[in-house]
Amino acid sequence: MLNSMVYEANARLRDPVYGCAGAICQLQYQISELQAELAKAQAEILNMQCQNANLFELIGKQMAAETDRQPQTLPSVHENTTFFFDESILGVAWEPLWT
Repeated sequence: MLNSMVYEANARLRDPVYGCAGAICQLQYQISELQAELAKAQAEILNMQCQNANLFELIGKQMAAETDRQPQTLPSVHENTTFFFDESILGVAWEPLWT
């Protein structure tokens, strides 16, 4: 009881009108402001997580589409074997490297 009376007396010196009630009110206001700031930060985190999930889904769909298209666009090695032996395409004569 004595500690609270000393605290109130010191609070009245700092704030003669409100005393410790003014300090309590100020602390409650700070708590309210910090709770609002925390809620805003949590909403931003949730928004970023949703954006990341959407981005990963989009990248996954693009990679799947490229994988589906890739075998169709690549020519088969077995389709045209004369390409490798046609000197007119290569533009070089087959000469031995060592003489």
